[in-house]
Amino acid sequence: MKELVIIGSCMLLPPSPSPTPHHSTKQKHSSLSPTRLSPAKLSCSSVDSTAAPRPPLLTSVRQDLTPRHRNRLKYYADLASKLAEDGKLEDFLMIAETVLVSGTPHWQFVASLSVKLVSAGVSGFLRDGKRQTFIDFFYRVDKLGLRPSALIDGSGRKLLARECRRLADDGKLEDVVGLMEILSGFGFSIKEFVDPFRIVNMCVERCDPDMAIRYACIVPHAHVIFSYAIHEFGKKRDLMSALNVFDASKCNSNGPNMYTWRAMIDACGHCGDYLKSRYIYEELLTQKVTPNIYVFNSIMNVNAKDLSFTLHVYKQMQNLGVSADVTSYNILLKACCLAERVDLAQKIYIEMEHKASTGELKLDVFTYSTIIKAFADAKMWQMALKVKEDMLSSGVTPNMFTWSSLLSACANVGLVGKAIQVFEEMLQAGCEPNSQSCNILLHACVEAYQYDRAFRMFQLWKESGIQKIFQSKESSASTGNLVTEGAGENYNMPSDISDTEHLCIDKVVPFTPTTATYNILMKACGTDYCRAKDLMDEMKLAGLSPNHISWSILIDVRGRSGDVGGALQALKIMREAGPEPDVIAYTTAIKACVKNKNLKVAFSLFEEMKRYGLKPNLVTYNTLLRARRRYGSLHEVQQCLAIYQDMRKAGYSANDYFLKELIEEWCEGVIQDNNQDQSLLRLGSSCNKSGIEKPQSLLLEVVAAHLQKDIADNLVVDLRGLTKVEARIVILAVLRMMKERCTLGQHL
Repeated sequence: MKELVIIGSCMLLPPSPSPTPHHSTKQKHSSLSPTRLSPAKLSCSSVDSTAAPRPPLLTSVRQDLTPRHRNRLKYYADLASKLAEDGKLEDFLMIAETVLVSGTPHWQFVASLSVKLVSAGVSGFLRDGKRQTFIDFFYRVDKLGLRPSALIDGSGRKLLARECRRLADDGKLEDVVGLMEILSGFGFSIKEFVDPFRIVNMCVERCDPDMAIRYACIVPHAHVIFSYAIHEFGKKRDLMSALNVFDASKCNSNGPNMYTWRAMIDACGHCGDYLKSRYIYEELLTQKVTPNIYVFNSIMNVNAKDLSFTLHVYKQMQNLGVSADVTSYNILLKACCLAERVDLAQKIYIEMEHKASTGELKLDVFTYSTIIKAFADAKMWQMALKVKEDMLSSGVTPNMFTWSSLLSACANVGLVGKAIQVFEEMLQAGCEPNSQSCNILLHACVEAYQYDRAFRMFQLWKESGIQKIFQSKESSASTGNLVTEGAGENYNMPSDISDTEHLCIDKVVPFTPTTATYNILMKACGTDYCRAKDLMDEMKLAGLSPNHISWSILIDVRGRSGDVGGALQALKIMREAGPEPDVIAYTTAIKACVKNKNLKVAFSLFEEMKRYGLKPNLVTYNTLLRARRRYGSLHEVQQCLAIYQDMRKAGYSANDYFLKELIEEWCEGVIQDNNQDQSLLRLGSSCNKSGIEKPQSLLLEVVAAHLQKDIADNLVVDLRGLTKVEARIVILAVLRMMKERCTLGQHL
């Protein structure tokens, strides 16, 4: 135990014993705390009982100090401040403890200290890299009942902030969070040390939700940090980490916080887990909490691909008395657009227009752009242009998304001239075209089979850029734009331009082709493989990488020219040098084989894509089912039936027309080849005309079930439960199987 001895005016402090190392930092700090001294112990000397008399200690200091006592407190405070400035922290602590145990209030002792001197001395250890000494001192100060943050001035806080930023710059996430946890416990406001969002971003980059939780728990307004962390983990597609932070935020809050719940729903949307977002939304409702409009908008936006659920949430919002805002309606329009329900989108738009006329809503650019896109996708170009006029009359300026949707509305119906007119209006409005708008214009030309026009536009834009031309006149503010199609070929000048008016180039917008640009032009090559290959090479020289669509188009060009071998070679090169072939590339190659009557290779490609783990799509199945238009061998029919059953298992609605014809012709072949009585055919025809009570798909399932068995071995056919038409087709199928066996020389 340390004992304070005062001899004359000289104060002696026995050296402190070396602290015993501990594994835990907290335990180490507590072991370094000096033993509190009692006033009785302070009144006697442990060094020499015959020592000279010493000044009296502050043994009975009252809150209303006398001048004499104030002078003594000032003396000890000044002495402690100078000792701290000199880095003698042990001496400072001993004086502080002596003064405090004598009854001096903590706040009076701190008020008597020179914070500038104490801060300078303590910060020196931090400046010298002795961060642990700095922390240990504050632990012992805190144990004495003093507030550590009161002993550091502005300069010391700046030094602390510099140390925290240095740790963050060095990527020492655990060190910086640990230091700020300690400083927060000492009463420091840590938000001034490091940008809180920077720390959260470091946690997200490290995929460390636990560290993000630790940090969020020590900052003021923790719900903001929790929400930001959830949002950032969601953007990184780390749903599990986002959920961990979300669960911690619920434990840290007294009740549901709408910020964090909304952030979690949005994170589910970023990660594509729509069902999880619904569970979170339902959990909020079960707590008898009414979500605010932002939570409702988030859950509707995340589930916008499911129109029925979106409408269900919208009705719940109305039932709970939450008024929809313009964002709510915009999300409803988006859901209708995704579901291709232009009729419902039109009704919602009319309702929004009515509310806008009464001042309840103010439609924004997203509203108009979404309804224009809905009309564009439905090929209702006139309605799309009408909405544009409504938009302009309401004082809303179209943005790039609006103009792109208007261009698509005209391009989807092959109105190239109208699309170019819209393009000119976009330039006149001051909206600079981007690659997407230019691609839509080229796509319009390709869809209208105006291939040369597309290539002329592309070549001119690439060489000269897109010229924004305006009509100039001193007394007129009217303007007009011209889009040049090719060298020496312009649109007609406006007829109302007088001699005093002239056209000037306002600005030339550089044109930067994209991979999509080259893909569109490759489609315009038709069967010209060399030209398409040159475009792909040009794409590579421009620093662009051909994607799956590029290779699929190249395969299609080869297939349409009748070069099946070339199509297969392009597929092989794609696998070796390009991206891994996807279902579209395989389907395109299968289509090329079917078109050129190479069915064996087509079916082998189908099996190959399944071996690579690719799931066929509806186009793949239909291409193979329509490949055989005449009856062949049992193996061929069974091959088609296997594809048909695989298609049904994959969840696709099958078009049974071609397969039904194939099976009927294959079964009828046994009668036609043996010149049987045509009355059987008429019977079959009458049965077919009488109607098949069951759907064709069920009929095919019955036939498929029998054909998959080796019925010809035992010649036993179970016809129970079959209709007349089904029974007839099954019997004919068995007869056909028997005939094929006899033809091959096999005995029944």
